Amino acid sequence: MSMEFSAIRPGTDLPSYARELVRMHDAVIGGGRSALRPRDLVARSWKRVLGDGLDPAGRRSLRDPLPLDAVHRRRRESPLSLVIDDLRQIVCSVADASQFLMVVTDADGIILWREGSARVRAKADGLGFAEGAEWTEQRVGTNAIGTALAEAAPVQLFSGEHFEQQQHPWYCTAAPMHDPRTGALIGIVDVSGPALTLHPAIVALVQTAVRFQESRLWSHHQSALQQLRTSAGPLLAAADGPLLLVDDDGWVAHTAGVAAQARIAVPRENRPVTVAGLGLCMPERVAGGWLVRPTTGHPTRIVVDLDLSTTPFVEVSGGDRHWRSSLTARHAEILRLLHAAGPDGLSAAELSRRLHGDDQHLVTVRAEVSRLRRTLGGIVESRPYRIAPSVEITVLQSC
Repeated sequence: MSMEFSAIRPGTDLPSYARELVRMHDAVIGGGRSALRPRDLVARSWKRVLGDGLDPAGRRSLRDPLPLDAVHRRRRESPLSLVIDDLRQIVCSVADASQFLMVVTDADGIILWREGSARVRAKADGLGFAEGAEWTEQRVGTNAIGTALAEAAPVQLFSGEHFEQQQHPWYCTAAPMHDPRTGALIGIVDVSGPALTLHPAIVALVQTAVRFQESRLWSHHQSALQQLRTSAGPLLAAADGPLLLVDDDGWVAHTAGVAAQARIAVPRENRPVTVAGLGLCMPERVAGGWLVRPTTGHPTRIVVDLDLSTTPFVEVSGGDRHWRSSLTARHAEILRLLHAAGPDGLSAAELSRRLHGDDQHLVTVRAEVSRLRRTLGGIVESRPYRIAPSVEITVLQSC
């Protein structure tokens, strides 16, 4: 997140600007004209929300929260439970003095935690802005949480930029948080409060909180890999030949007889995985992870057929093993672009320009490639992104 996502500039007269935005909202939503135009981000969101048939007057019934036991279950299952205490220390230490709330949702936009000023919490209750409520655009219109989910980007909204009129007295600043192991979206961190208390530093506060917690999640991941190495120590000592020890997400905890790599495809029972330097390997389940060894006792060249003639899929073979997997259209396009780029590969910025027409989608690109590598593993290398040298790839295009 950077200042370009801020809804206000330093020195903005907040009461005057709030009145201008409310007048703009009423004119634009009502189909009229306004001298002040909504920001592109806001215009896109309003278009989506109007297309969903939402009423700017709001529909309180849609705020009905999940039962408390369902909220507790989602908390237990969320990786954010590992860092929620750290988030409280960073953000909530100034919440009372600054009159705001910190809200943390899961990837579905369900509020799992809400902390902060008691006075502001009471006002939020009137909006249904409470634990267990779903704050997606489809439910409550343009808001920082739902719009951050829809745009896959940080969002700050001020007063009349919200779609619903009852949210106009508020500001909200939200940023997606990703699992550093997988690149998957795991939730949204949001700071919200009365509109006229918005300070430009809120953007930096949310930015710092998200970056720090993603680094904390990575530290938890490293500790888990160390625990896997320790528990598998006797097995590794007795094993012969090249092998990898990986966790359930394909992250490598230990290597022997092969150049170290950070991650392979996610192991699955009775399905070979492709590993650069080893070829096709058959994962073997061990406590807390997987032992990965070549199926033929020595490395083999990997042959990949990328079929784009119908629904995209890849067929991978090496030695006497092969497997097939369907691909999303986006993943198929990434694989095609990397094949066309040759051994020099593409940086994240270059891949963003080819996929989106600009280099402003780096987070999205990295997440997509991470998900692709969960399926294909050693077929795709990083830094830069490219097809591994040991892979022979053929692309079958549609007629």
